[in-house]
Amino acid sequence: MKRRKFIKDLSLSTSLTLSPLIPLGCKSKENSMFFEIGLAEWSLNKALKKGDITNMDFPSIAKNDYGINIIEYVNQFFMDKATNNKYLNELLSRTQDLGVTNHLIMIDDEGDLGNTDKLKRNIAVDNHKKWVEAAKFLGCDSIRVNAQGEGSRESVSNAAIEGLGSLADFALDYDINVIVENHGGYSSDGKWLMNVIQSTSRSNVGTLPDFGNFCISGSWGSTQEECSNKYDKYLGVKEMMPYAKSVSAKSYDFDNEGNCMETDFYKMLEIVKNSGYNKYISIEYEGTRLSEREGIRKTKELLEKVGKSI
Repeated sequence: MKRRKFIKDLSLSTSLTLSPLIPLGCKSKENSMFFEIGLAEWSLNKALKKGDITNMDFPSIAKNDYGINIIEYVNQFFMDKATNNKYLNELLSRTQDLGVTNHLIMIDDEGDLGNTDKLKRNIAVDNHKKWVEAAKFLGCDSIRVNAQGEGSRESVSNAAIEGLGSLADFALDYDINVIVENHGGYSSDGKWLMNVIQSTSRSNVGTLPDFGNFCISGSWGSTQEECSNKYDKYLGVKEMMPYAKSVSAKSYDFDNEGNCMETDFYKMLEIVKNSGYNKYISIEYEGTRLSEREGIRKTKELLEKVGKSI
């Protein structure tokens, strides 16, 4: 049986077991927030890199330690498992048993979709395809990709439009969204990125606005360190929201009142809410002063406090 048909058949057969999961946009009566809180696996990247936990542990940690039912994987933490059906089936089984929704997979280190060299760009597109298949297998709705490349603004823009469009055409057959995060270089420029997204003219191409990654001069966009060319984060998120299919609540540190020191969450969540968005906002703690576990808790508490007040 061809892999593509196997994945589709498996997805269909397992979809009937997903009834315990919370439907997208469905809110309990106790939850007065306009969104549901998710957890990005990158929040635990130090523990994962050290081997203290594994990708297979992530769903239970999200559910049992934080009461979070929506999760976002990072491909770096199961890089060699994209085509391992046994591994993916075990991961899917665990999330179903827990009542956890697999939302998306963040894809890095598979080549630049905005590479101005057509051959290299096509290789990058092909490298991403296995993650589209893995996302479908796990019941995700999206993969997060990067619109990176080297060259002039115009040349990288044109290349990214072609690369994203080609990948999106492949992903459409799997009902998977290809969403782009502001993640350094030109992609941290809201106007540049929105031109790319709109120019793809694909319904399954969208954005993942990240509250913190607006350093244009940084390779990955982090504003945690010194940045010589920083885009206005509030403007950037506002520009990206019309095409947002997920949102990343990046946090680094907190004051004594539990407020994020680098981002006004009240202002940011007002922007998100005013756009009409009512889906997932996922915690992505990336600070250094607090432990990862404490940083996740602080971010969750802040999202709940602000979310219930606006």
